[in-house]
Amino acid sequence: MTVEIENRSGREVDDQPRFARLTAYVLDAMHVDPDTEVSLTFVDAKEMEDLHVRWLGLEGPTDVMSFPMDELVPGTPEAPSGPGLLGDVVLCPEVAAGQAAAAGHDVMEEMLLLTVHSLLHLLGYDHAEPAEEAEMFGLQRRLLLGFLGSAPAPGPS
Repeated sequence: MTVEIENRSGREVDDQPRFARLTAYVLDAMHVDPDTEVSLTFVDAKEMEDLHVRWLGLEGPTDVMSFPMDELVPGTPEAPSGPGLLGDVVLCPEVAAGQAAAAGHDVMEEMLLLTVHSLLHLLGYDHAEPAEEAEMFGLQRRLLLGFLGSAPAPGPS
């Protein structure tokens, strides 16, 4: 698993290797080929707003955006997905910090959750419909808890 991490946010992002370990954990749990590549970039609010306007036509910065490349999907233990370029996760620590404060939890936990969320988007999950939301949000919660050591690693439903 190749996980490239870049910090252009202008903020200290503690424990960047933890994000690489989380990414590898999620992709392993989703049975994605270990030769898959993904990037994680931390950006400031201005860059995130520019991306948000350019790609989604929405004003203001957002917390995380996903840019899929090879349209990989989860595999199974017997048939992992093929190798490829999964895509790019772009995360804004400034927005994540605001969300964490509003929710009353740790900024690192918020950023880890957003990373899992974005990886699931790269693997084709969405939350536009209630059933999709229930599946995706349940899976992201189980994956994050598994990574944090609170639950066994789940695979796709």
